[in-house]
Amino acid sequence: MIVLGLDTCLNACSVAVLDGERVLAHASEAMARGHQERLAPMAQAVMAQAGLAFDRLDRIGATVGPGSFTGLRVGVAFAKGLGSALGVPAVGVDTLEALAAETRGLVAAALDARRDQVYLQVFEDGHALMAPDVLPVGTAHARVAELAAGRDLTLVGSGAPILARSGDATLIPEGCDARHVARLAAAKAATPIRPLYLRAPDARLPGGIAPP
Repeated sequence: MIVLGLDTCLNACSVAVLDGERVLAHASEAMARGHQERLAPMAQAVMAQAGLAFDRLDRIGATVGPGSFTGLRVGVAFAKGLGSALGVPAVGVDTLEALAAETRGLVAAALDARRDQVYLQVFEDGHALMAPDVLPVGTAHARVAELAAGRDLTLVGSGAPILARSGDATLIPEGCDARHVARLAAAKAATPIRPLYLRAPDARLPGGIAPP
């Protein structure tokens, strides 16, 4: 299965194309904004590097959140549009799951959600031990301590320094690796892609109405 993986949810734009487990091409750029302008050219460049036309794709995978409200919508819209044009499934991958794929063992994927909160999900060898959630920092500390129970733990993501205990390993990538996104997307059921919102967006329209 040839899969195009995309990530625009965090502080990077990442694209990869895989044929099964084989990485054909990959590119990533750190950026806090500007994903909308870079995603399509980067996807074109990665496909060209892989020597493939877009009609060779069997599936598209994109991170769907939690993360930047604008960034995740860029990736989801691009995946949906390209998938519709090609007639192939566009599949969503949770950001926390993609971050946790950076390493094995007991992993807590954590993102700084601000407002003294973190997005958190804990995995063991790729298997989720809890559903993704947004929690007060104190509650997240307690949840991690409960699930780790004195075992070695790696924390991944911008929330890692917030939750790390003495002796915990930390990884703080700018974004999700699109190679992991593609692998995870290939293994998922081809359900319609949609954003994952664990908290209402900070932005408000006039009158206090949240964006759709």
